[in-house]
Amino acid sequence: MSLKIKVYSDYVCPFCLLAKKPLEEATKGKDVEIEWMPFELRPYPKEALKPEGEYLQSIWKDSVYPFADKLGIPIILPKVSPQPHTHLAFEGYQYAKENGKANGYNEKILRAFFEGEQDIGNIEVLTNLAKELGLNGDEFKQSLVTRIYKHKHQEALNHAANEANIQAVPTIIIGDKILAGVRSKEELEEIIDENLKSPSLTMFGEGMTCGIDGC
Repeated sequence: MSLKIKVYSDYVCPFCLLAKKPLEEATKGKDVEIEWMPFELRPYPKEALKPEGEYLQSIWKDSVYPFADKLGIPIILPKVSPQPHTHLAFEGYQYAKENGKANGYNEKILRAFFEGEQDIGNIEVLTNLAKELGLNGDEFKQSLVTRIYKHKHQEALNHAANEANIQAVPTIIIGDKILAGVRSKEELEEIIDENLKSPSLTMFGEGMTCGIDGC
């Protein structure tokens, strides 16, 4: 049976994009299954952050850009202002998941925002991205307009908050081991190998995360 890995993330958290590369490298060739789990840092109608504001300017200059350079990952602070709420993007994720493209959709949305500066809170933008991924554009758009996945997305958020007790993203759960923040390939490999041999519940210290107060 494959080792289950869950990654709780939000599409407006830059560290969620940065966490993908070391995780993918650490799991290459191993019998693992990765599932990306929804978490909203600033759910509507909570006010979203503005990229021109002092907070985002500071954290990107001091933390995000240096860390991205270290990992060799291209990323930019999107000029979309205010930053989009992500409930519609996550409802689109539920559609993509039902159609076998969950992981591809997650990467598509993250890169569209942090590399392409696209407004991932806009239905037309999301529909075009879904079509590029090979999903049915008309069905996808209709699902967002009618909000048919609203309940399923809310169930996912309730799970993250009340069952998994997620406080920041990315949070990676490998088997029964919990890691908050971006981790190195080497650290992840060690934890994966240990967990494959003898699963146990462990909370590890926090790395670079986005918390509910901002990112």
